[in-house]
Amino acid sequence: MRRGARATLLIAWLLVLAGLGWMVSQRLKISTDLRSFMPAPTTPDQRLLMEQVGDGPGSRLLLLSISGQSDAQLAALSQGLATALKNDKRYSQILNGSFDLGALDASLLPYRYLLSPTLDTQPLDEAYLADQLQQRLDDLSSPAASLLKGLLPRDPTLEVLKLAELWAPAKSPEVREGVWFSPQNEALLLVQTVAAGFDPGAQQRAIDGIQQAFHALPGSAGAKLELSGPGYFSVVVGAQTRHQADWIGRISTVGFIALLLLAYRSFSSLLLSALPIASAALAGIAALTVAFSEVHGITLAFGFTLLGVAQEYPIRVLSHRRAGEDAVQSVRALWPLLLTAIASACIAYLAFYASGVNGLKQLAVFTIVGLLVAGFSTRYLLSHLLPVRVRDVADMRWLAKARAFVDRLPRPRWIPLVVALAIVLMLAFARGSFWQNNLAALTPLPQDMLQHDARLREALGAPDVRYLLVLQASSEQGVLALSEQLQSQVDALVAKHAVDALELPSRYLPTVALQQARQQKLPDRATLQQSLHEALQGLPFRPDLFQSFLDDVQAARALPPLTPERYAQTPLGQRLAAMLVQRDGHWLGLGTISGVHDVAALQALGENSHGTVRLLDLKAASESLVVDYRTRILQALLIAAVLLVLTITISLRSLRRAWHVLAPMTLATFLVLAVERVAGVEISLFHLVALILAGGLGLHYALFFERDTGDPAEQRRTLHATIVCVLSALLVFGMLAWATIPVLRAIGLTVSLGVAFHFCLSILMAPHASED
Repeated sequence: MRRGARATLLIAWLLVLAGLGWMVSQRLKISTDLRSFMPAPTTPDQRLLMEQVGDGPGSRLLLLSISGQSDAQLAALSQGLATALKNDKRYSQILNGSFDLGALDASLLPYRYLLSPTLDTQPLDEAYLADQLQQRLDDLSSPAASLLKGLLPRDPTLEVLKLAELWAPAKSPEVREGVWFSPQNEALLLVQTVAAGFDPGAQQRAIDGIQQAFHALPGSAGAKLELSGPGYFSVVVGAQTRHQADWIGRISTVGFIALLLLAYRSFSSLLLSALPIASAALAGIAALTVAFSEVHGITLAFGFTLLGVAQEYPIRVLSHRRAGEDAVQSVRALWPLLLTAIASACIAYLAFYASGVNGLKQLAVFTIVGLLVAGFSTRYLLSHLLPVRVRDVADMRWLAKARAFVDRLPRPRWIPLVVALAIVLMLAFARGSFWQNNLAALTPLPQDMLQHDARLREALGAPDVRYLLVLQASSEQGVLALSEQLQSQVDALVAKHAVDALELPSRYLPTVALQQARQQKLPDRATLQQSLHEALQGLPFRPDLFQSFLDDVQAARALPPLTPERYAQTPLGQRLAAMLVQRDGHWLGLGTISGVHDVAALQALGENSHGTVRLLDLKAASESLVVDYRTRILQALLIAAVLLVLTITISLRSLRRAWHVLAPMTLATFLVLAVERVAGVEISLFHLVALILAGGLGLHYALFFERDTGDPAEQRRTLHATIVCVLSALLVFGMLAWATIPVLRAIGLTVSLGVAFHFCLSILMAPHASED
């Protein structure tokens, strides 16, 4: 192609890339909800697990501690932070141990008589009122007088305070200076976010709001604010992953560029060879924006990693160029094998699409489109742009010696049998579980952070993130009634220390029936006024002081019972809404548990309940979900393997040649599994993803080593291309293997081992090169 035509083609290619880049910038919406990478739940418990992991009350709790100053200063900071966050729409509840009259808004204050358990055992008669008024008189001479003065005229029996005590965490920390304190002299707060715990982006904004509000407080400079909780952990994990991926990416990119410059000594070839990879990335993202409304950030991160297979296409073209030969002719000779490699890799990645998981479907679309674009742009575009004059790598002396060494290697037919036997023995004698089902084991959080969370959770009595007591009924009222019936048994469990606390939905809202029963016990205005008049005898209160109390009782007698819908408008409404869930034509009540000491005692609550009460172990549900997930992917991989065998066999038109390609790839894959198992590594989903990637790379090695043109120079070019591919893969994934993030480390270690084993077995199981 003439120089002018080459320039035109290059400009057109760059314009297309710019157009794709503009399209991506306009349409791309990044999602951070990690549930996109979880499989669709198939059982009721799994569906409940997925909801609770993201939206459950335990997942949205942030645990805060303030330390570094005196108790009085820490209490002031705690109160100031709670006040600053109270009206912020990012938070649904802020608790720090101080009494907040706003927990029940003014329009709903008359409902306190229907919500408080006082009337269940005590009528509002003259004796009770006299006793309460005498207690208030004593209270007014105590440090709590400032709080009671505003509350006393409307609520002399302190029903609001009783409700505040009822709604406070069942196991509360010590209260000093009016707020919670830990034994380590930290002021403690509980903040419940509106955002789902599985949404790192929204959790980051909520955390930023807390930190900004804290640092804006007077005196905060000398204090230390620490956070914990599932949402905070998701933010920390995301930040750690991005940080390590960024520096690994920068170093590996520089190393990759240096490697290609050393291998080909042509800056223009290096720049041009980057175009197919850039095209693959942009085309893959563009396809995602068309096929999906939102693209998950993990899809992009993993997708660019999986596109590492595509970097081999231009490398093969550069290494196989003959001096004086047109690049188009060189690519044309390689194209049948390259096309086979592209098709085989796409078949492998189809397994992700068949998994049915939205995140993996996105990964499949991105990778398959990217590989196709990289391959075809290498064949039909890059070949017309490469420089006319090139240096033939076959003339390198070191390469001739390396090829001679490879050709002298013995290739006994028993090598596959020995490798297969070694694999079987290693897998048979490996200790520990084969599969990693515990998602918590993949967390990169440091141990001191987990210990800090456990300490705060114990001090605050925060809900356990593992267990839930599930109540099932045909209606919301049925769930609340069941909750009320269980309350006495729950109280007995707490008394026996089987659990520290168990919070049921009826703690926040009684049934309509119970509210109406309490309503019937409220005296009429005349009766109550007479009782109050008699109770005031001998006490220094003005007779007209309690008119607002009389008004509230009179209003409560006529109020319609409070329902969950009406209750949802109060500050505590979201808390109740999280505990009442409609599912498949029935309602579920979720009882949160703190400090589980006797699981069997909790399970006994469901005996003889015919399934209406059961203890849900979220850890067991998550493990069953992982097992189902893995089974689905393994089934898809089995189908992909069958298709891969057919594709290679048909393409090479020989079972013997297909054996030389598929056998080393299969043995190397299982050898990686065996070595990792002997090393004590439990295999997770991320290892499976990495094995597919390593298999795609190994397929290239075997395909080209099996190709025998009868030309020693061409064999040297094949070895050169493969060595460059192997070194580039080891450069990138070898660095990932040193990462502290378990996911990155699993991918890096697995691909690095896979590349090494694939390379060695492809050489040892390939036929000898033809003689001159």
